[in-house]
Amino acid sequence: MRPHHGQTIDVESLDDFRARVAAGARSMYGWHLQSLDLTGQSDAIRALDVAGALFLGCVLNRPDEESVRERGALVFPQVPGSPVDSYRPALYSARELYAGIENGYETTLDACAYAWSRQPRSRDLTLAQALHDHAIDDALAAERAGRRVVGIMGGHSLTRGSGPYGDAARLAHELARAGLTVATGGGPGAMEAANLGAYLAPHAAAELDKALAMLARVPSFTPSVRDWVGAALDVLDTWPVGADSFGIPTWHYGHEPPNPFATRIAKYFSNAIREAVLLEYADGGIVFLPGAAGTVQEVFQDACENYYADASSVAPMVLVGNDFWTRELPAWDLLGSLASERDMAARLYLVDTVDEVVPILAA
Repeated sequence: MRPHHGQTIDVESLDDFRARVAAGARSMYGWHLQSLDLTGQSDAIRALDVAGALFLGCVLNRPDEESVRERGALVFPQVPGSPVDSYRPALYSARELYAGIENGYETTLDACAYAWSRQPRSRDLTLAQALHDHAIDDALAAERAGRRVVGIMGGHSLTRGSGPYGDAARLAHELARAGLTVATGGGPGAMEAANLGAYLAPHAAAELDKALAMLARVPSFTPSVRDWVGAALDVLDTWPVGADSFGIPTWHYGHEPPNPFATRIAKYFSNAIREAVLLEYADGGIVFLPGAAGTVQEVFQDACENYYADASSVAPMVLVGNDFWTRELPAWDLLGSLASERDMAARLYLVDTVDEVVPILAA
């Protein structure tokens, strides 16, 4: 049972519920019970004062559900037809999202959730997705607490086995070894490389090189997501112990499967919420690797946050690739002009290689 002071108590496991009952609880006022199977708890539920309690996606016997409603509790059932738990108390894992992939990607929770989200809009669909993303927000906030998070942004099109893919992995490897928690957009390409490098932080660089060689056999998730995920799971089976990192993908881009190397996956239906959360939580700074429109959007979205921030909360922005950011996609000059005479100017960096990043962010 987690200690708690205040009027709201999140009860997210049966053990927590039983412990509170055993400790002498008489009232459930302010309790938020989330995704619990309470069909075996009838005696306790009938004995407690449930007025002011909130049952979110819980399973109750029909008489118990009618009883708690009559006695002043609010009951929000699961939305019919939804493949996801709209009240889930935890983030996803790759093995949860990809369970059953040996039978085809289309059978997995990840694919089913995307297909469901593409249905014509309805109140039930909109409500289920909004509740789900709110639950993911709560779970991510709890997991993020106490960590110094650094974001790594970059293109989704990087293929396994390429030089830039290896560079992104080695950058994250060094950042994680320096004590930072890596966060990415959770997808393929540079995002996968970064989550891979962070995951293998407890292991030597030579082990990361071996993993990169294993993955190079399946360069992309096209034409087969199953083979792409299978190669990643082989790496995870070879190195079963790794460091935590965050992946924050979205079903908005359902054609891009989440990479399996993030140990904490906060997958949203709303891309707008996902983008805002990803930038907000990277208090240790963000590294921008070469990318396309999505990466450029993230550069200036982060710049907007820093532009209006007070001096104590400006986070570093590190753009990697001098030629790329000054000539190919010349965002650097505009960024510099925007930052002129602002506190953020001192936290902008343009470097040519990933080797120059760690001394900046790990200082």
